[in-house]
Amino acid sequence: MPDSRPCRSRSPRPKSLVDPSVLEHLEVIRDTMERSTAFTAVPGWGICAMGATALVAAAVAYRRPAVEGWLAVWLAEALIALTVALVAMHRKASRLKTEMMSAAGRRLFLGLLPALAAGGLLTVALMWTGPTRLIPGVWLVLYGVAVMQAGAFSVRTVPAMGAAFVALGAVALPLPWFWANIALAAGFGGLHIGFGMFIARRHGG
Repeated sequence: MPDSRPCRSRSPRPKSLVDPSVLEHLEVIRDTMERSTAFTAVPGWGICAMGATALVAAAVAYRRPAVEGWLAVWLAEALIALTVALVAMHRKASRLKTEMMSAAGRRLFLGLLPALAAGGLLTVALMWTGPTRLIPGVWLVLYGVAVMQAGAFSVRTVPAMGAAFVALGAVALPLPWFWANIALAAGFGGLHIGFGMFIARRHGG
């Protein structure tokens, strides 16, 4: 029996279900969201500079006749490294047109504080009661924990650097004073320079 229903013309199937311009807009939105949730202004070359100053400090500090002089050199190095890091971070943030004190930036800085504060307290305790040979390992471990925590709000290389510091610190803890200082130089000097160069090349400076 012939079909009495009128013939319906089939409309041609569109070649693409999504307009390319929509995909471009989605890509822009995704990049914007990533920048708002991750702090990308980590200064690779600034981290390299921190490593270079740490190597100088390690050589000077080990020649101090007393542990108090050794500690004074490293405290001075901490201030120098902090200054270098902040200046380099500010310059990179300005170049990327991002704010250092954005939500991601604030989370990064707050992530650093607990472990660094614990390192300061343990340093006081070890200087008071000893053994002082543990200080390099304690610094490496807690600095690594701080970097891992802060790196949760930054590029993925940063937590990896923190994990490397923790591993080196675990090795340094049972070592005698001389080798603990070698590990300290390898960490704050060598690891900073190695990871800093990687970040600079991979993440634009």
